[in-house]
Amino acid sequence: MLWDKGQFHIAPVYDIAPIVDRVGGGDAFAGGLIYGLRRFGDDRGRALGFAVAASCLKQAIVGDFNAVSVPEVEHLMAGDASGRVSR
Repeated sequence: MLWDKGQFHIAPVYDIAPIVDRVGGGDAFAGGLIYGLRRFGDDRGRALGFAVAASCLKQAIVGDFNAVSVPEVEHLMAGDASGRVSR
């Protein structure tokens, strides 16, 4: 959820399993939100959606860094709710 200019923005919920490593999920969210705000400008809902998708995909990667690409995050945002990183 993101509050901006008097409006709440709600992101989709993803059910991913199994979670491989939760370390770095918050950092992936923060980085995804910064990227999303810069890329999508005033579309706060889309920026939040990017952040949540990036954070969810991080859960499938061992280690404390998010090694997913922008197209992989956008693929999840577009409706592939598997939560799997395709490489």
